[in-house]
Amino acid sequence: MSDKSSCCSQDAKHSHIQEEKDRDHESCACDQHEHHHHDSDDKHDHEHDHEHEHDDKHDHKHDHDHNHKHDHNHKYDHNHDHNHEHGDLCGGNHSANTVNQTVTLEGMHCGDCALKLEKSISRLDGVAQVQVNFATAKMSLGYDQSQLDFTSIKKHIQNLGYGVQEQAAARQSSVFRIEGMDCADCAQKLEKRVGALNSVNQVMVNYGAAKMTVEHDGSAEQSVILTVKQAGYTATPDTGGKTLLAEERSFWRRNNKVIPTAASGLIFTLTWGLELGNLIPELISTILYALAMIIGGYRIARTGIYGLKSRTIGMDLLMTVAALGAGLIGQWEEGAAVVFLFSLGETLEAYTMDRTRKSIRGLMDLSPREALVRRNGEEMMIAIEAIQIGDTVIVKPGERIAMDGLIRKGASAINQAPITGESIPVEKGEGDEVFAGTVNQQGALEVKVTKLSKDNTLSRIISLVEDAQAQKAPSQRFVDVFAKYYTPAVLVIALLIATIPPLFMGESLQVWFYRALMMLVVSCPCALVISTPVSIVSAIGNAAKNGVLIKGGAHLERLGAVSVVAFDKTGTLTAGIPQVTEIIPLDSRIEEEVLSIAAAVESASEHPVANAIVRRAKQANIQMKSSSLFTSVTGRGAQANVEGTLFYIGSPRWFMNELNISLEHVQDIIQRLEKQGQTVMIMGTSKNVWAIFAVADEIRSNSKSTLEHLKAIGIEKTVMLTGDNQGTAQAVAAKLGNIDYRSELLPEDKVSSIKELMNKHGYVAMIGDGINDAPALATATVGIAMGAAGTDTALETADVALMADDLSKLPFAIGLSRRALRIIKQNIAFSLLVKVVFLIMIFLGTSTLWMAVLADTGSSLIVIANGMRLLRTRVGSTSA
Repeated sequence: MSDKSSCCSQDAKHSHIQEEKDRDHESCACDQHEHHHHDSDDKHDHEHDHEHEHDDKHDHKHDHDHNHKHDHNHKYDHNHDHNHEHGDLCGGNHSANTVNQTVTLEGMHCGDCALKLEKSISRLDGVAQVQVNFATAKMSLGYDQSQLDFTSIKKHIQNLGYGVQEQAAARQSSVFRIEGMDCADCAQKLEKRVGALNSVNQVMVNYGAAKMTVEHDGSAEQSVILTVKQAGYTATPDTGGKTLLAEERSFWRRNNKVIPTAASGLIFTLTWGLELGNLIPELISTILYALAMIIGGYRIARTGIYGLKSRTIGMDLLMTVAALGAGLIGQWEEGAAVVFLFSLGETLEAYTMDRTRKSIRGLMDLSPREALVRRNGEEMMIAIEAIQIGDTVIVKPGERIAMDGLIRKGASAINQAPITGESIPVEKGEGDEVFAGTVNQQGALEVKVTKLSKDNTLSRIISLVEDAQAQKAPSQRFVDVFAKYYTPAVLVIALLIATIPPLFMGESLQVWFYRALMMLVVSCPCALVISTPVSIVSAIGNAAKNGVLIKGGAHLERLGAVSVVAFDKTGTLTAGIPQVTEIIPLDSRIEEEVLSIAAAVESASEHPVANAIVRRAKQANIQMKSSSLFTSVTGRGAQANVEGTLFYIGSPRWFMNELNISLEHVQDIIQRLEKQGQTVMIMGTSKNVWAIFAVADEIRSNSKSTLEHLKAIGIEKTVMLTGDNQGTAQAVAAKLGNIDYRSELLPEDKVSSIKELMNKHGYVAMIGDGINDAPALATATVGIAMGAAGTDTALETADVALMADDLSKLPFAIGLSRRALRIIKQNIAFSLLVKVVFLIMIFLGTSTLWMAVLADTGSSLIVIANGMRLLRTRVGSTSA
């Protein structure tokens, strides 16, 4: 391997005991001498004196571990394994822009060729390291992409007489913020242009979040930025941190369309007014209109022409042709009007979309940029990016919490609205979890950091929402397919209009050419293409701000079409904090004894009922016995070895059907407890029953009102799915208004129930805790996880996540989704209607060019404004 740095870049003559170069050779051969080694492991210490042509003397000390393996049938083929430790006085460093790549070489037939090629490549400016392996015909190299590109290296190798076959380059993923992208059609075309780059493997443009994710080789970042610039936009690498400085400036200051639009509009308006009053000659007005076209249309024309080079016909190109065509037939006023109105429409579209995007981007500003941290006994203000896991953050009353963590000291009421949407502050103390972006309202807190700033709950919510906004809903995919064929079809019609009537029907060329120009204007489906994404972006953004995370447009549309909602009982309809209400020891045993054993068995379980038993033992100050060989039996119970005896604790059905233990002598007790709505747990051995535990879980205060609200917005059926017995399920269902229920269900039975409901009713939503109900949530049309703020699994796997344990958000989410579906349909219908009306007006000769432009840009603005109404939907709204 040849190392090259800024201070060691000149040729050096090395005096070496083995005449080896100062680099690692995986394969080497030379014509001048022959090596005679045995297969052995030799250790060498070498002292080197390097004399450089610039008379500097560098002393290098190397510790080499050599493993020499030789093929004695070929004197030139040696395989060396060198481990070097360098005390290199030149102190060269590899650039941060270094790209590592491996290629396969063709036509290299000797070890000496490998050495010469390695030396030649190492002399290229920008090469940080190179290693040629003759045995495998591969070359590994690292180079500074700011000084050298791979094309130059490849050409250099080919000039030396070798072929180059690139390996799959080490790819990386980069995220860019895109400034100036104001229509969904633009996003599609930008995706196509960037994707055409050879160094780009995959690209996804997120129109809703104004982001672009590119998978590329290491040298492609600048090419991507340049391509985006040529397309008429600005790409800035997204650091994943706080709001970018460019975004903090006013929209009117940072958008590159504002000044040209304003200047073009001013010139056009003044000229039109002067011309109306016959205050200027026709020649001057023509020049001024042309000037307005140039100022307002330069960016549009440049973007359109660049798109044409990449075989993409965009609205910019069509408007450019329409404006130039108007000037060609002497309609300079109309041409200037086209440019100004189109540019104004684009600017207003960009402004409205910027406001929509800020609904989510504003969440980034909820987390402070820095926090007070105590390290080694000292308190200091540190940027949140530099805060590490385990640090202690001090939060004063009234301050926002900067990092996710656990309260180490103190207690306070925490306003969690930004994360969970809860309107009432939550009391928290030592050991409780807090989230970045929430507000400490009362006492001082010391918080032990558990997540880095880039991984905290707020950052993950923002990331998941932006990803969700990028996903295309079924209606959007339909629109994209329609638009794909609509534009070419209208362009063909425009061409026919411009040629057939004048050539074959003797009609006026100017009249029909003018009509063809109007066809060009209405051929771009901007309003149609933007009709769906603006609605999805607004709805998902609004939901996130209210504590509901919808994971994409497809899930939004499906949630809006749901007709049945299935609920898990424990932790969803009930509070999820069951209490032991009764302990009945059998055969003269005492309560303390059976509770101690039961708590020992359940101590390793995470089930809410198990936690209730352990909690009861702690409250009674009962010493738990030691246990081993714990096993959780899903949907049945648990077992463990306690002091040499295997104990079971679980449902009566498990004891009767699988453990084959008779419960006839306790059936009266079981039936009495079940009729009271309590969950019955049996504890015993493989031979007999030791005790009966009754556990009850309170119904949430808003469960019944939520079910009533769902019925009010048109949900046909609500059903409770539970593993509890018939009596308990019936009692809970009665308290909830006699809803439908299915009891004694194992996890696989819940899946079967969901499938049955889907077969009967179509779209079914299932809501649970996202962990115990995972199979059922995955089976349902829409899986909804509740209380997901502190649960990573639920955030990642659920289709919809309610961040807080608040069922009232469910009717809001469904109502919002239904409203979004209606608005999407309204937007699509309106966009198509405008196109049809103006096509008819063009053929009837009742439209003008500026009217067509106004209709096109105006319809886009109306569609955006209609979609933005979803930002104003509030929790508690009864509209669906």
